[in-house]
Amino acid sequence: MKHKTILMFSLTLILGAGLSFGGEQTHSIEAEDYFSIAGIIDVALSHDGETVAWTEMRWDVDADKRLTELWVTKVEDPQPRRVTFDAVGPRSIRFGTQGRWIYYAANDDDGDAQVWRIDPEDGRTQDLTRVKDGIDLWDLAANDRKLVYTVTVDQTDDEWRDLRDTYSDLEYGHGITNFSEVHVLDMKTWRSHKVFDGKRVIKSLDANRDGTLAAIVTTPDNELVHNEGWSRVDLLDLSSGEISVITTDGWRTAHPSPFGWINGVKLADDGGALAFSISFDGFPTMIYTAEKQENAWLLAELNRPEGVSIVGGAIDWRPQSRDLIFEGDTKARVRLYSLADVRNGKAAEDGRSLTQGDVTVSGWAFDANGEELIVISGALDAAGDLYRVEESKLSKLTTINPQIDSWKLPTIQLVQWQAPDGAEVEGILELPPDWKADDGPLPLVVEIHGGPTAATHYQFRFWIYGRTLLAAKGYALLSPNYRGSTGYGDDFMTGLVGRENDIEVKDILAGVDAMIERGIADPDRLGVMGWSNGGFLTNAIIAATNRFKAASSGAGTIDMVLQWATEDTPGHVINFMNAALPWQDPEHYVKSSPLYGMARVTTPTLIHVGGDDPRVPPAHSRGLYRALSIYLGVPSELIVYPGAQHGLRTYTHREAKMAWDLAWFEKYLGVGWNQEGAE
Repeated sequence: MKHKTILMFSLTLILGAGLSFGGEQTHSIEAEDYFSIAGIIDVALSHDGETVAWTEMRWDVDADKRLTELWVTKVEDPQPRRVTFDAVGPRSIRFGTQGRWIYYAANDDDGDAQVWRIDPEDGRTQDLTRVKDGIDLWDLAANDRKLVYTVTVDQTDDEWRDLRDTYSDLEYGHGITNFSEVHVLDMKTWRSHKVFDGKRVIKSLDANRDGTLAAIVTTPDNELVHNEGWSRVDLLDLSSGEISVITTDGWRTAHPSPFGWINGVKLADDGGALAFSISFDGFPTMIYTAEKQENAWLLAELNRPEGVSIVGGAIDWRPQSRDLIFEGDTKARVRLYSLADVRNGKAAEDGRSLTQGDVTVSGWAFDANGEELIVISGALDAAGDLYRVEESKLSKLTTINPQIDSWKLPTIQLVQWQAPDGAEVEGILELPPDWKADDGPLPLVVEIHGGPTAATHYQFRFWIYGRTLLAAKGYALLSPNYRGSTGYGDDFMTGLVGRENDIEVKDILAGVDAMIERGIADPDRLGVMGWSNGGFLTNAIIAATNRFKAASSGAGTIDMVLQWATEDTPGHVINFMNAALPWQDPEHYVKSSPLYGMARVTTPTLIHVGGDDPRVPPAHSRGLYRALSIYLGVPSELIVYPGAQHGLRTYTHREAKMAWDLAWFEKYLGVGWNQEGAE
């Protein structure tokens, strides 16, 4: 066992060092190749812009999960070097103001999160906190002299406290809340003191440079449902512990839905402004700023660039400026955008892209002056790497997956078609390596993204939901950005509200028809798959038509009433039901639910679900399996992944997911082009 771990670390060092295998693309991709892919999770740039640090995640078979370690390189002379080796999972990395130390959160020997720092030159580490049960959020301030952090403290309701304490091993619907405390550690005296215990749950924390204020996002309870519509932005005085509420009562009245959740809040370097975004299921993310006006803070919504959706809600100020930076989704690309010189609730100019071309940015870092810029970005022929941005052009700093150079990659292209109502819909089409049109039509699998307020992007992506692997196995893979997707304008996104299990199903089926008409897809060998909202749409499609010969439904809803009643974010359902609760418009809930079309299903269906999924609880998948297998006699298999939540995280679970999908499609669609059947 130990020898195997050493080999894994040796491979990590070789791949992470940026070496290239070179040579021709001769390797045919297999499912196990997925586990050789590393990913960059977080990036930080030293204040002088000379050194970049990042966290790199790789699979470890023995640990049955991905492990994260810290790496660094010089910007001018890239020679990546790993600086942690203890598998504690460094995260939330940042450089100190003097550049000597890199600060990060990581687990201690008890598995509790603490704040550490490391000297990347000699590898010397120092634990800055030793908090019982660990810290939650943290930030540096006052030139690294102050560390601000939060801890969780349970609070039981007074009225039923005795009964709850007596029967503490039971689960209660409410009454026990994990409230947050804020502490400040003086890193000269190494004394800490509590500054806030205001019976709120803190979701985001950002301290100003001098350590006098912290902007926080808070909710009244730790249940996720309270993040939808009950979250607010506050300013915390780190000396007095006093709170100023920035988003006062009534600020949500103009929103398209009352169930928006506030993303992380950020303070500008000059301390005179803060910014945050608020996201919704089914509606565009909005950007807000609050600026100091004498003794008050003026809250204002900023205009977004037309046709650009904000990815993930993450925004930040460019250092030493009032420019707001965010990742913007536009027509299957993700670029980094800037709103320049934001003052008095307005930007000096419309959003400007800081990166150009077919890029998919997923993280960024500036130096202290806001001049040097490093981004994490994907490409069409490689997984995510670090790039230096100079005049909107990207130059590569790392090659963390050189093994891909020898792979026979699928052909990735954008395709468009018309929906029945005339709207233009786009998708990503992946085709097997070396396939040509005169080779004849291919078995086609439609891979449907989740969300639905999300999109499939124009990039190389190897993941467990079909991309790369199915094309490598001889299938055509179509990933439609159907109505409701981001990146195609606000109307395209919001057009799905009130029309689930209708307009987007027609969009997808029209894409299948287009692929058949173009000679790409074999009409007698069609499959469909998806996870989360993609699982819901898989269920909806097999209930709408029997033209598909195989389906793989992952964590998919079958009944909107059940989903509203049991998921952890019910605002999702309410939004798409035109703000109606189940008893207010039961017919709409029925119409949007695949369950009531099950009598038409004939498609053999493979069903996946996490055993502890709070987002789409397993009752949906169990109900789908019961309907198909017991009452309708449709070939089906139910796979429940014990302990898994909404996403599959372990090596074992992901390996099983891919193996089952490949076997299922091979059985019902036949082997893909230029492939041999399994023995």
